[in-house]
Amino acid sequence: MTAKYTPLKDHDTPIKVLFTGYLCTVGIGYMFALMQILFTHGMADGKFGLSIDDIVYSYYGNRSGTVLENQLNGAMKANASAQERFDMIEWVRNGADEADYKADGIEKIIEERCVMCHNEAASGIPNFKEFKQLKALTAEDQGATFASLTRVSHIHLFGISFIFMFVGLIFSFAETTTVQYKCIAIGMPYTFLIADILSWWLTKIHPMFAWLVIFAGMGMAVSFMFMWVTSILEMWLFKPVFIDGIGSRYLQMRDSKEASVVDHLLSGMKSLFQKAGPAAAWATQQWLERGWPLLKGLFKK
Repeated sequence: MTAKYTPLKDHDTPIKVLFTGYLCTVGIGYMFALMQILFTHGMADGKFGLSIDDIVYSYYGNRSGTVLENQLNGAMKANASAQERFDMIEWVRNGADEADYKADGIEKIIEERCVMCHNEAASGIPNFKEFKQLKALTAEDQGATFASLTRVSHIHLFGISFIFMFVGLIFSFAETTTVQYKCIAIGMPYTFLIADILSWWLTKIHPMFAWLVIFAGMGMAVSFMFMWVTSILEMWLFKPVFIDGIGSRYLQMRDSKEASVVDHLLSGMKSLFQKAGPAAAWATQQWLERGWPLLKGLFKK
């Protein structure tokens, strides 16, 4: 039966160049986004690298100290010397009095180290030229505000969904992947995107949901890489990879009349679930006895 679409390898060269240019651009953008996460959220605990503590501090907050103090010991640590950070933290712990703001030299440190970014021209971050906005950061660190979560959530939902729409559109012309796998791969990013945004709000309510942020982010990355790599290989390296190379074994397994790839996958998952049965039962019991009552109590508050 004639295919209802033109496979990626059979598209005209200008179309393949267009698709490749887009994929390479968003691929580089994705890498920079990951780097940005490492240098912002990944420094929330003062150590480079993303961890559960970083997620908790970013959304739930580090409630053992003030916002300004935690930022000076975390993401903003490299922007001031040890002495300057000590002076600012001491000023905060002494009550962050406006009279001491100039007398203790804090105003000079703010102007030299902070105002270059925290000014009236910057959007989404406090303006340190106004003392009231700086003073607000000397309160207990409760993480992201609901207002900031609302702003960032709608930006991510609109922007990232457009990225995955075009990546998924290009991937839909792939011929080495079955329709079933295509549907899963194209739908996965949207599922994980919604889970990612939801996990921010849940972590703001309780830190136990911080693991969901990392899990959802990894799910988006895996689905993106699968579609990206498959599309590039089919457009430019179809014969060396899928005819003469390692990809030929996958195609033979896919077209085999014996047990299919899906059958092998389902069989492996069944075996895994059988072994994980006791652990799942224990986790369910813990959730019903501790997790769910705790969550209901938080919502009531």
